[in-house]
Amino acid sequence: MSDWERASTARVLPPARPRKLAKVPFVELADGRVQGVVSSGSDIGRVYVSSVAASTYEFSCSTNNNRPCGGARGMFCNHILALINESTLQYGAERVARYLRVEVPEPTAQAISQTMSATRPSQGDSTAAASVFSQFLRHLAYLEFEVSTAPVPELQWFPSTRAVV
Repeated sequence: MSDWERASTARVLPPARPRKLAKVPFVELADGRVQGVVSSGSDIGRVYVSSVAASTYEFSCSTNNNRPCGGARGMFCNHILALINESTLQYGAERVARYLRVEVPEPTAQAISQTMSATRPSQGDSTAAASVFSQFLRHLAYLEFEVSTAPVPELQWFPSTRAVV
């Protein structure tokens, strides 16, 4: 294996602030939307896959087995509000507002949510839910690995961030 292959790493940004993972274990800014997995408040075995698209603020929320969320009827449900709140903790309110293209004077999770809700966004389909949930399960698989400083074979395609001497 070459020096470049041994030294390949992925740049990881630290969270803006620490957050609790029990309510929203997975959140990301990807595919032109804020998306993630939100735990159910009533059933420990159920999670919701929620997302909000940039610019249009089109939203979707469904369970992990593609049943629609009962609270997302023409407006953001509590799962989506929790997702937006946790995304601002993870990435910072300014970055989330910029990513979603929300114009707010002082970015906060509440200001972002209110501004998007005021536009009366439409409810989208839940076609992205399967890929988001699959990514979440993939991230969970990394928790089963033994602690090691050796490279993870699945992540070898990331480019190196520094030169090896």
